[in-house]
Amino acid sequence: MATAVTKLTPEVKAMVGVQGEFVEASWWVVEKEGLRRFCQALMDPDPRYWDDEFARTTRYGEVVAPHIYVSYLGRTSPSAGDPVSRAFKEDPVSDGIGGVWEARGGLPNVPTDLKRILNAGNELEVYQLPTLGDRIYCQSRYASIAERTGTDGSPMLIVTTETAYYNQRGDLLCVTRASAIRR
Repeated sequence: MATAVTKLTPEVKAMVGVQGEFVEASWWVVEKEGLRRFCQALMDPDPRYWDDEFARTTRYGEVVAPHIYVSYLGRTSPSAGDPVSRAFKEDPVSDGIGGVWEARGGLPNVPTDLKRILNAGNELEVYQLPTLGDRIYCQSRYASIAERTGTDGSPMLIVTTETAYYNQRGDLLCVTRASAIRR
């Protein structure tokens, strides 16, 4: 009986704990028009996200962004173009994220020949909501990497990246944990 070759090599294991750079998460500050469009896309009509008068009556005292807003901010310069479109131009059968994975705060790629990426879930731990005018910064790290075997017997890695988001004052806004299956 043949023994399966592990994909959880010492080089892959060594990635756990590796941190990316502390980077600005977006070239834009949190501003009303972007916030309005984001809330429309979410179909969330909560007036604390857009109505100044209403927001003053809430515990926040001002317009705030939804909990997940910071995790959707673009991390590339407007002049760099859309990284997803670039990934598809470079590889027409791209999974849509493989070509942009390295944009996550300068994290090095996991050294594996498993190239396909599938979202395995996200988690969000909120400490404070961003407000209008905030500049958002982030730092990512590989929190864990585990190996599993698919139902077809093929190996896969479950890579969990943890990203902490801060405002310009250094206040921790939230921590996201994003798991991806590498096949």
